[in-house]
Amino acid sequence: MLYHLLYPLREMFFGFNVFRYISFRSASAAILALLISFYVGPKVIEFMRKRQIGEEIDTDLPERHQAKTGTPTFGGVIILISIVIPTILFARWDTVFTKIILFVTVFMGAIGFFDDYLKVIRKVPKGLIGRYKLAGQITAGLFVGLLIWFSPIYAEFQSQTFIPFSKANVIDLSIFIIPLAVLVLTSTSNSVNLTDGLDGLAVGLVGIAALAWAAISYITGRVDYSSYLNIMYLPGAGELTVFCAAMLGACLGFLWFNSHPAQIFMGDVGSLSLGGALGTLAILTKKEVLLLVIGGVFVAETLSVILQVLSYKYRGGKRIFKMAPLHHHFELMGTPETKIVVRFWIIGILLLLFSLSLFKVR
Repeated sequence: MLYHLLYPLREMFFGFNVFRYISFRSASAAILALLISFYVGPKVIEFMRKRQIGEEIDTDLPERHQAKTGTPTFGGVIILISIVIPTILFARWDTVFTKIILFVTVFMGAIGFFDDYLKVIRKVPKGLIGRYKLAGQITAGLFVGLLIWFSPIYAEFQSQTFIPFSKANVIDLSIFIIPLAVLVLTSTSNSVNLTDGLDGLAVGLVGIAALAWAAISYITGRVDYSSYLNIMYLPGAGELTVFCAAMLGACLGFLWFNSHPAQIFMGDVGSLSLGGALGTLAILTKKEVLLLVIGGVFVAETLSVILQVLSYKYRGGKRIFKMAPLHHHFELMGTPETKIVVRFWIIGILLLLFSLSLFKVR
């Protein structure tokens, strides 16, 4: 918004020329998101405490988690506000990328909010029925997939996706690119939701992933960089960098309150919106496969649940892990919660660095 309002006035005041630079607008979005988190966070926490809106901890979780009963939830609202406002202010609105990423993030956040409302306020044990939540995720995936299929921006690449270690660097999936979009968005939002089980774990990993996608979005939107790295050039994709910066700032701001011992939990409103945003970023930049690397911790957490279920079902009740998702397995092995979180963050940073190195690997 500010780009469209102030940049045209650069002839009157040269200082407005800074709004042409994605780097300036991204840095501004990150800082504003952080400040909004610091301002809104205490107010949301106090609001939840006064109304005794707290998390009810599942009795199946490790015993130490029972002490967290009553911790305010719905913290994802802080994240959403901190992402949406800076993106609206600092991103350009003459590109489809900004509109899509904001719509999906808010839409997924709305699904998560309704789920949290049913569980915490209405005391419905399982919250939103699984098939309804899945229907919402599939709808969002179809929306993004179909927009890419029909958008002139993707005319040359509509059915292609980036493949690391490949000489051609892409693979053409034809019409199956749409089901891939559904799969990526659905699985990513659910994976982040599964990972949100320890104080600061999920939001820290999402912040690391947001930093990776900020770099990827910027490169994809630059004709010179994308040509040098032999990847798809998508005009306007650089504006996703502003969104990623806002998401990074929002995650850091929320981590201030969510670090151990957490003052507030993000709830499904946060995990589904952040997961949906990460999935959408991968789809919009045509780097769906790269998401498996950047979000490697999320993948491991999800696989641990799948393997646990399959093992229990087909091996006569035997379990592979002490508990799934994976972070609970390490908890029951006696590793302190904070150590698990920091180690998972370190793995996330290593995966970030490794993923960026894959652009020049053929």
